Amino acid sequence: SKELTLFLCPLQAAAGILCYVGAYVFITYDDYDHFFEDVYTLIPAVIIIAVGTLLFIIGLIGCCATIRESRCGLATFVIILLLVFITEVVVVVLGYIYRAKVEDEVDHSIRKVYNGYNGTNPDAASRAIDYVQRQLRCCGIHNYSDWENTVWFKQTKNNSVPLSCCKAALSNCTGSLTRPMDLYSEGCEALVVKKLQEIMMYVIWAALAFAAIQLLGMLCACIVLCRRSRDPAYELLIAGGTYA
Repeated sequence: SKELTLFLCPLQAAAGILCYVGAYVFITYDDYDHFFEDVYTLIPAVIIIAVGTLLFIIGLIGCCATIRESRCGLATFVIILLLVFITEVVVVVLGYIYRAKVEDEVDHSIRKVYNGYNGTNPDAASRAIDYVQRQLRCCGIHNYSDWENTVWFKQTKNNSVPLSCCKAALSNCTGSLTRPMDLYSEGCEALVVKKLQEIMMYVIWAALAFAAIQLLGMLCACIVLCRRSRDPAYELLIAGGTYA
């Protein structure tokens, strides 16, 4: 069972990596959750964390089955691997479906978020806008002129945008629209969509990579089972144990 033993160590590592990817998606999406109303985009991340946990358990089952030379344990190992493989295929499909929906979701929500901006007493949504504009180096929905249509801009009446629109290298920027060269020229909507789609792709690629590892594991376990079923000494041992 050397093939299976060699497979179990990468399987345990894969479990840790899958959980890390799922946690990374959760943490990153928390910074952008005001830009989409539905939580369906987190479903693949939830599944992939569950798969990572299950992979760790599978690795323990595989170790026990290998050490105890258990055909029943190996058969259980193969069946669970098959179920996990199917789950990862589902993650890939859901990832592609939800990745396509991100653009519509952000487009539907982003104007509402920007219009609710309150620079004097920032709430969570306002902090999210400032964070995104600084992090992605963008300003407004399509460009900085979008701020002119917001409630906050009309109330302040100082012809300026939030300081989070200022280019990071400038220390004397006031956000004034009279100096547009001091502001980020690119809008945030396209960059938010791109960022969220990139995150979803991490989940998709992780699921695809470890689906391939599952196939390798099932192949190794099947080889071990076939060898043992054809090994006369092993059959004699089983028969001896039965008659005993």
